[in-house]
Amino acid sequence: MNQMTDVATEQTIRRDLAAAYRLVALHGWDDLIFTHISARIPGPEHHFLINPYGYTFDEITASSLVRVGMDGQVIGQSEYSVNPAGFTIHSAVHEVREDAGCVMHVHTPDGTAVSSSREGLKPLNQTAQLVTGDLAYHDYEGVALDHDERPRLQKDLGTKNLMILRNHGTLTVGRTPAEAFIRMYYLERACTMQVRTRMLGTDDYPTHPEVIDSNEKMGAAGGFAALANKLLWPAMLRKLDRLDPGYRN
Repeated sequence: MNQMTDVATEQTIRRDLAAAYRLVALHGWDDLIFTHISARIPGPEHHFLINPYGYTFDEITASSLVRVGMDGQVIGQSEYSVNPAGFTIHSAVHEVREDAGCVMHVHTPDGTAVSSSREGLKPLNQTAQLVTGDLAYHDYEGVALDHDERPRLQKDLGTKNLMILRNHGTLTVGRTPAEAFIRMYYLERACTMQVRTRMLGTDDYPTHPEVIDSNEKMGAAGGFAALANKLLWPAMLRKLDRLDPGYRN
């Protein structure tokens, strides 16, 4: 790959990652300046982009994203540092998952509520069933500042693309920001649906086990990817461009 192609690739990744930050803010999944989304830069170094610590998600731009190495050091010029807990979590995934082009982590009220419930996420409806077949869990070990946690997080995630971080929040992985975003959309929506179902205080209406199994296999097979990259992402970029195209800068 020549240098011009490398530059163009990083520019596209920066644009899509900045768009993902704006979309997280638009959907109300952000947490002030906290939580994080990362995108890997192609190459053997495993460098990745992450938000400048101190920016709100609705002001992230392609050029403001910070490039870091697997040692946590900022590469290039930036007046901002990166969230140390964000580095621990994201470097853990990027280190062992070659397919992890993007990693998204949030602390929403409903996602955190389900993560704090002993039952976890249940296959109560179609949305949840498309998630639970590709879902992992990781027990809470405190604010993620200890790099010694990384091997345990890596083991718990395995080859799954969605994770509930117990007593903490949710995480998704995708080859692209589009894939990580659509997985987070369905994971968070499933959590909200479960919270609302529990608020009814009635018995769950059962789904036939064969239907659950079929839907879980469909979700785990990666059907989200085609929808995300070919159909969803162009629509999401058009939406952002109508609202504020500044994320591209």
